[in-house]
This record gives sequence, structure tokens and C-alpha cells, in this order.
Amino acid sequence: MEEVVKTSSEKPSLLGMIWSPGEQFDRIRQNPKIWVPLILVSIIYAIGTVLLAMSMDASYLDLEGMSGAEAEMVMMFARAGVAITGIFTPVFVALISSAIYMIFTKIAGSDATFKQLFSMNVYIIVIGGLGLILNMALRAAIGGNPDIFITSLAGLINSEKPGVLGSFELFSIWQTVITAIGLHRVAGLSKGWAWGIAIGFFIIGILFTLLSTTLSGMTGV
Repeated sequence: MEEVVKTSSEKPSLLGMIWSPGEQFDRIRQNPKIWVPLILVSIIYAIGTVLLAMSMDASYLDLEGMSGAEAEMVMMFARAGVAITGIFTPVFVALISSAIYMIFTKIAGSDATFKQLFSMNVYIIVIGGLGLILNMALRAAIGGNPDIFITSLAGLINSEKPGVLGSFELFSIWQTVITAIGLHRVAGLSKGWAWGIAIGFFIIGILFTLLSTTLSGMTGV
């Protein structure tokens, strides 16, 4: 009883998602938090996308045919757009993910609320935000295509394009594992359901990347 009361009174920690995700998910189920962690995660993604913008150059947007002034103007707007997008990315990702997971929880007969799922997803995507900062900081330091995460298979083999190998990325896989744990601990899904949904979405992401790569090859882009 004391352990239950302690868990319900303690707030989940964003940094705790790194070394004790299970404990944080138990706290989220009892005491879901949204606004403060969402602001902090948005700041993390904003920093990551600013570093991404710093890594962009004329060759990244294929602007070699433009004059120096024109290319600089396009780059300025592109960098600003990328930085602004980073601020709102966590909100949209958490909303869409929560809506999809809500459907599965209802099918499975879980009593999880949308607030619990939204809080869970906000805490989960901090892993992706930290991965973004790490990879973009490395790209800003050593150069190279910012689309290719150094922590991915594409980065390890120095591929020129991310492709399917770019989908096999350390922080992405880490986030998939944590998602499965969260669906089990917060949404109350069975381990089979939780892992099936998490892995299923990871595979869908790979398939979309494969389709995009195939279409790009066909169009010569």
C-alpha cells in the first residue's frame, strides 16, 4: 500500500526515461503530466532542429544553379522553417500517436485514458529528441548529410543517402522498445499486444522509407 501511494504521488521524470523507463511509466499511469514535460521536450527538439539548420548548405537543397544572394535567401527561410517545425513536432507526434494507440487500447478493452497515453508519448519522444541533438551536433562538427544519422546503419557505412539503412537507427530502435514497455505499463496491454504494436509501427516506417526510396529512384530525384 505504501509503495502504491508513493508511486501515485511522485512525478515522472524525463531524464528517468533513460535509465528507468518502467518506473516512469508506472508514475505516468498514476499521475500523468503533460504541459511542463511537453514544453521541455519541445525545447529539446527546437535545439536539435536549430543544429540541423546549421548543418544545411546550398548543396543540401540543390541550390547550385542559383546566385549567391538567391541561395542565401532560400537557405535563410529553409533554416527558419526547420527550426520552427522542431518546436511543434512533439505536439503533433504525441497527438497522432496517442490517437492511434487509443484505438488499440479500446479494441483490447483497456481502461487507459487519452491523457495517460498523451503523457506517455510525450515522455517517450524525449529519446528521439536526445538522438536528434546528438546526431545534429556531430554533423555540425564534422559535416556531411544531416539526413543521415551517424547512429544509424547508413551512418556507420558512410552511405550517401539514408535509404532503408537509415531506418535502423539506435535511438529509433530504443524508442520502439520503450514504446512497447509503455503500452504494457501505462495502457495495460498484454506484452504480446504492446510489442506487436510497437514493432508493427517500426516495420511500417521501414516500408514507407523503402517506398519513398523506390519512387525517388524511379523519378531520378
